[in-house]
Amino acid sequence: MAAMVQYEYRVLTFPRDATRPDIRQVLAEHAEYGHWELARTRLYLGGHRRVWLRRKIIRVQRTA
Repeated sequence: MAAMVQYEYRVLTFPRDATRPDIRQVLAEHAEYGHWELARTRLYLGGHRRVWLRRKIIRVQRTA
């Protein structure tokens, strides 16, 4: 029976005055050190940006 993949999510919110290189640096650090991947981004009317990151939840099954 194939196990269904489960993810945990983290939501980051950036203010409207955050620059693209700053946002890119934060996302790169989360991806490299926390093994997060980009799931979704939203740019809102006021200019703030919300980013959803996800990573797999790895469940270890006991073998003995």
